[in-house]
Amino acid sequence: MPIYNDMISNYITNLYAPEDEALRAAREESPKKGLPAISIKPEEGRFLQLLARASGGRRALEIGTLGGYSGIWIARGLAPDGKLITLEKEAKHAEVARAHFAAAGVAKRVEVRVGEARDSLAELTNHEPFDFVFIDADKTGYGAYFDWALEGVRVGGLIVAHNAFRNGEVINADSTQEDTIYIRSFNKRVAEEPRVISTIYPGGDGALVAIKIE
Repeated sequence: MPIYNDMISNYITNLYAPEDEALRAAREESPKKGLPAISIKPEEGRFLQLLARASGGRRALEIGTLGGYSGIWIARGLAPDGKLITLEKEAKHAEVARAHFAAAGVAKRVEVRVGEARDSLAELTNHEPFDFVFIDADKTGYGAYFDWALEGVRVGGLIVAHNAFRNGEVINADSTQEDTIYIRSFNKRVAEEPRVISTIYPGGDGALVAIKIE
């Protein structure tokens, strides 16, 4: 039985998630512009694109823009009248992301909001419910972001959180890393949440996926 590894990752990418020039530039150029080299993998991007469309693809929210790589995948999964709002704490990151969104041809359907995520989320509280929420920001904030998403997503909508594996450290009982300990607790909390059906997609660094059922 095959074990998930880089070769299988590349197989999925080559079949389902080949990058065009805009995606490749967003992934490769972001670190050259001073951003952390922590973008999702192409196979994860394709998965997000699929989920965004499966959710209804009309209103999507991303918490953690970085250089716009994941946002391009999500935006391309939206329905023709869909819109992505993406939240970014760092103004420099937002500037880079906007350029990448423009190069990918999705700028008209993406709104980048700069500031602390909690403040930006508070401003969205009374808006129409979202179909899809992707969380990929400060790991110890995941609980608060998930709480917001439980209220801000419609029944039948999807909530996705990246780095569910923390580079495999979540199964290391001896790990003392704060983020790892927190994510392990977060994964358990979502697994036990009665308002969602959830699991972890094992590609890349793991994506926790939850569908709101009530």
